Amino acid sequence: MGRLVEFGEAEMAGAKEIRTKIASVQNTQKITKAMEMVAASKMRKTQDRMAASRPYAETIRSVIGHLALGNLEYKHPYLEEREVKRVGYVVVSTDRGLCGGLNINLFKKLLIEMKDWSDKKVQVDLALIGSKAVSFFSSVGGNIVAQVTGMGDNPSLSELIGPVSVMMQAYDEGRLDKLYIVTNKFNNTMSQVPTITQLLPLPAGDDETLKKKSWDYLYEPDPKALLDTLLRRYIESQVYQGVVENLASEQAARMVAMKAATDNGGNLIKELQLVYNKARQASITQELTEIVSGASAV
Repeated sequence: MGRLVEFGEAEMAGAKEIRTKIASVQNTQKITKAMEMVAASKMRKTQDRMAASRPYAETIRSVIGHLALGNLEYKHPYLEEREVKRVGYVVVSTDRGLCGGLNINLFKKLLIEMKDWSDKKVQVDLALIGSKAVSFFSSVGGNIVAQVTGMGDNPSLSELIGPVSVMMQAYDEGRLDKLYIVTNKFNNTMSQVPTITQLLPLPAGDDETLKKKSWDYLYEPDPKALLDTLLRRYIESQVYQGVVENLASEQAARMVAMKAATDNGGNLIKELQLVYNKARQASITQELTEIVSGASAV
């Protein structure tokens, strides 16, 4: 919320006009305060969903590591590096604004990576989640192969299956050689970090820890089918977790932005009130001067 008037202009304005401006700022302040409170409530709910979904992805990742190390005769394609000719990014953004630089900071980080790939003659495909990403990359010319918008404050995995399936099918068919997710990592209310994480091929992770133990499994029906199912579920869960974390980041950023707007509104009201008091004082002084002058003339 910026300054509505400069002092020089305000001093020349009538008291009635200044009162109108004060009322206008107060009304805006009520709106930003309400938005701050709503964002805080939504952030807490999203944090609960984020905490609930995280153990699922971590457990699957651990099981995949055990299976991959315990079955050395079979190497799943999702675990193998290959020559990089084309990469894909699942980009998670918001559908709404008023959340500070949350989206643009994320997009800037991705653009740097896209330029690096371009310098290496590697093509980049984008699967976009959120209307802000769709709008931005449509304007800058990104190669958009899938998109989904309007998921609201309680996204479901079924809404994300479309873009995820497009990218995984491209990877299965050899049209993509790496797959990443781009999202804001929620640290706390004041810290949301733009993050790019590799999904495929699956990073080594904590394999060194796993290697300290000997794992021996019996597979039903077979390790290939089991790993294929687990890896797909893992990728889906990582994308869902990224969407939920980005949503928590959005609400935190909006809460902070609206609090700043509310505080700025309070400061502006104080300044306008001071100008109003000066204008009123000047008006009273002028009236008194006129009365005294009139009395002297009589």
